[in-house]
Amino acid sequence: MRMGLRLGVLLLFLILLGVLAVLNRNFLTYPHTLYLGFATYRNMPMGLLLLLLMLIPMLVFYFWAGLTRLRAEADTARLLRDMESLRASLDAQEGSRFAQLQSYLDGRLNTIEQQALGPGHSASQAELSALRQRVDSLQDDLGLQLAQMDDYLKRRLG
Repeated sequence: MRMGLRLGVLLLFLILLGVLAVLNRNFLTYPHTLYLGFATYRNMPMGLLLLLLMLIPMLVFYFWAGLTRLRAEADTARLLRDMESLRASLDAQEGSRFAQLQSYLDGRLNTIEQQALGPGHSASQAELSALRQRVDSLQDDLGLQLAQMDDYLKRRLG
């Protein structure tokens, strides 16, 4: 879209300059004497020369704006690559933390189970299976929330 806008503005100015040149061709081609300090040119069409000199900065600014846009796009692409590598690193760290949490919960559950089955305590299998189901549902819920956050970040970051 930007390229089209810049090109449209450039073409608009070129068309306006062309219309100006056609309407004032006698003035633009009228011969004048040009003094440059070290040389003198006689019968130079000064209007045409000034019109051509006006075209040079217009083209310079057009290409400068294009170069600026390309630099901005390159910076954006670099930033997106950095963010993607950071996201992958954070995903790996989150996976290791999740594995640590799972091993901790398994160890804790085994400890509770040993205490419940020890002498003087009579925990029923129904209570243990209910506890395991609760831990499994919490684990599934945590996995779902992590997947939703991952999808959200992928949508937001591209």
